[in-house]
Amino acid sequence: MDVVTTEEPSRPAPAPPTGPATADRVRPGYVRRLRDAARDAAPALALYAVIRLIGVLVVYLWARNIDVSPVERLTRADGNWYLGIVQHGYDGYEKTQSNMAFFPLYPGLTAALERLSPFSPRESALVVAWLAALAAAWGLYAVGKHLHDRRTGILLAALWGAVPHAVVESMGYSESLFTALAAWTLYALLRRHWVTAGVVCLFAGLTRPTASSLIPVVGLAALLAVVRRRDGWRPWAALLLAPAGWLGYLAWVGTRTGRPDGWFHIQSAGWGTTFDFGVYTVDRGQQALVQVAALPLLVVTVVALLSIMFFALSAIDRQPWPLLLYSGLMLVTTLGAAGYYHSKARFLLPAFPLLLPAAVGLARAGWARAGTVLVTLVALSAYFGGYLLLIWTKSP
Repeated sequence: MDVVTTEEPSRPAPAPPTGPATADRVRPGYVRRLRDAARDAAPALALYAVIRLIGVLVVYLWARNIDVSPVERLTRADGNWYLGIVQHGYDGYEKTQSNMAFFPLYPGLTAALERLSPFSPRESALVVAWLAALAAAWGLYAVGKHLHDRRTGILLAALWGAVPHAVVESMGYSESLFTALAAWTLYALLRRHWVTAGVVCLFAGLTRPTASSLIPVVGLAALLAVVRRRDGWRPWAALLLAPAGWLGYLAWVGTRTGRPDGWFHIQSAGWGTTFDFGVYTVDRGQQALVQVAALPLLVVTVVALLSIMFFALSAIDRQPWPLLLYSGLMLVTTLGAAGYYHSKARFLLPAFPLLLPAAVGLARAGWARAGTVLVTLVALSAYFGGYLLLIWTKSP
């Protein structure tokens, strides 16, 4: 008896399509992920850009009103030292204040842009700083979203753009570039992307001496992964790459000066910066609180106290230990150093994890309350930024 079946005879699988359709289908995943990540971060970047645009516009209008160049004010003080490196390179060790105290990545990028574009050195310095600031805001958003949610990431980037010394993020300084590199290093570390963390940390070590607060975090995390036998050879790569930039530059300065501690000698003998475990900072802070003090000194004192408070809140919130350790080391190296009290709040700009408790609180409060707080902070930051650049005579 014949068996009747309704199954169709097997057919060969269709050949994959060719031509443009195939090219679209196999487009590299990296490009697609980058595009999607940029679209996801767009609100944070737009809000940050608007906040900083308001601050720069206040400086521009204020500078024009008193007949000074806003571009020159945005590249004053340390900015002039970086421009000197861009135009003439590093000087000799015999100078009292050698420009070898300044790390090379930011002036190197500025010099490259100046040679490849129609921008002047000052304009190139600002373009590099502004692009780095956007990269930093993107990194802050990524960290905030990874640890909490999208709203927290947006508000973390916005708060960083509205802190009292946020005008420095729009100046020809290296803080924005270092913050970007630190944020993406820590983000890669949180996601256990070891090679990325090591490479980005290497570049951070070529940007500012405060990479000494970032390198131990990467090193300790990689060492723990090695001990636990996780992720194969990649933690070893991070362990070796992370300190390479920082140590490499110190070694180069040591060769130029003829002494192994050359960079540290320049800092102490030429720039008057030493480490005294906070004695100088406490003394100057007390003076600012009990005597008639300039507005920037009072603001620095308040920022220092708030930074300690936010560090305690970060610990209470059980912030991931890499962020907590990074913030703690930034506080120790900044507040524990003697000299340049008026710049200590600026030096703390890269310690962005300190803002996470505030970002989380505002995110839970809702957009209406968060917007009210942000508008107030932006107004105060814009005014104070103009004051720092156009009234205050020392570096921010």
